[in-house]
Amino acid sequence: MKVTKMPFGRLSDGKKVFLYTLKAGDLTLSLSSFGATWTSLLVPSNKGGKLDVLLGFSGFEGYLHNGPYLGVTVGRFANRIGGGSFSLNGHHYRLEKNDGENTLHSGRRAFDKMLWKPESYEEKGGVFVRFELESPDGDCGFPGKVKAAVTYGLTKANEIIAIYEAKADAPTPVNLTNHAYFNLAGEGNGNILSHEVRLDSSSYLEIDESLIPTGRLLPVIDSPFDFRQRKPIKQDLKSEYGGFGGPSSPEGYDHCFTVDGDPGKLRPCAEVVEPDGGLSMKVFTTQPAVQFYTGNMLTGIPGKAGSLYTKHSGFCLETQHFPDSPNKEDFPSCIIGPHKNYCEKALFAFELV
Repeated sequence: MKVTKMPFGRLSDGKKVFLYTLKAGDLTLSLSSFGATWTSLLVPSNKGGKLDVLLGFSGFEGYLHNGPYLGVTVGRFANRIGGGSFSLNGHHYRLEKNDGENTLHSGRRAFDKMLWKPESYEEKGGVFVRFELESPDGDCGFPGKVKAAVTYGLTKANEIIAIYEAKADAPTPVNLTNHAYFNLAGEGNGNILSHEVRLDSSSYLEIDESLIPTGRLLPVIDSPFDFRQRKPIKQDLKSEYGGFGGPSSPEGYDHCFTVDGDPGKLRPCAEVVEPDGGLSMKVFTTQPAVQFYTGNMLTGIPGKAGSLYTKHSGFCLETQHFPDSPNKEDFPSCIIGPHKNYCEKALFAFELV
């Protein structure tokens, strides 16, 4: 096991950005201090050598203009908030509308565009980088000062561990996750529609045409959203069905699925298998939900070493709280404050099958 650090770039104010590369077991994970971003993940190939299974950019400049949020840590609030506003304790808060009339991932200058303070260490059979960030009161329109920390690590057992933490000096919504795009055949190697997916989810959130939850949880049974048994992503992509998230999200999934079991406990969330190469990824989470996104809005993004990321070039499994939960009293609470901290965990396990 080892971790190395090297310069990755420099911001316009002269601050340096560093790239950390973690090696443990058969995996190699690289992380940037800009956006606490996953930039590459090398895994074994059954054809020999290693595959990079993360969509990303060849150099630092690409991450400065990262419209699809490739690999970034998103916050304060991941996913969408309807109408770009919410009310809390009698006060109304207005946020930036950067997704039509809604707020996506907290606005255009949120945690994914910040320089995090990194520290690497070795512990309990793994190597880790802990990234810390302080968000002032009023940041992106949210109340309260927040101290956030995300820890990403590799273990000898070929697992990525992700730990999300936050403290606030006043009540405020918090929802942290990572926005990694995976292609288990290797980034730039075709689309992910033949990947086989299982989700430990008995229900999903109904959404309107702007991808905002209506407040209803629908059973997945007898619908294209039933992934309780592993199936190819493409199996139920039928254009006549409204399961694609509306006109802004054609021909794919961009939906929040509840994770069966008790929130707060690390439990199975998803399994993805790339049938040709035989690579498997299993996901576990403490969070109440996971956003399953099939890269529907990738529109010719220049990627690594000449790759071009088009629709369905990658998929995301973003473990998180429910979208728009600040506006939905019946959803699990995302409010933290002086007497309630935020701590969630995810685990990604890889193997050849």
